[in-house]
Amino acid sequence: MMEPDSSTWLQLRADLTQSFPQFYELEPNGPLLMELGEDGWLLEVRPEGSVLCQYGVALDEVMALMSDGTPEDLGTDEVAKQVKYFLQPAVSRYRPLLLQSGFIEETEITDEFVAVTFVRDADLQNRSKLEDLLRWCRGHIGKSS
Repeated sequence: MMEPDSSTWLQLRADLTQSFPQFYELEPNGPLLMELGEDGWLLEVRPEGSVLCQYGVALDEVMALMSDGTPEDLGTDEVAKQVKYFLQPAVSRYRPLLLQSGFIEETEITDEFVAVTFVRDADLQNRSKLEDLLRWCRGHIGKSS
């Protein structure tokens, strides 16, 4: 994927935040994020030309639940394994739909969180197609049934 020039990304960001006021950013000129429903799913558009649907959880939340308030030190690997198990019901609900729609599943594990991410390349030059994809994600993911 090509790194877009910053003026292209800045213009696209401005257009997308106008079309989708729910978008926010965590860092200046970084990816745009939006919550999808109340289930905890996130939609993200990255400057390099990808769209992500992501479901994750903070490791410290899980560690607190697993240790039941005791200060014992749980290994990150063990916690990550538990988190992946914890994430499966929410993820499996949308996995077939996302994979069928051209997304690729990845698991992202950091010291802060574990997330199951579905990634799809997007042509940032074709705004109407990109907006259609974003509307599709909003219409299908994170909606309570």
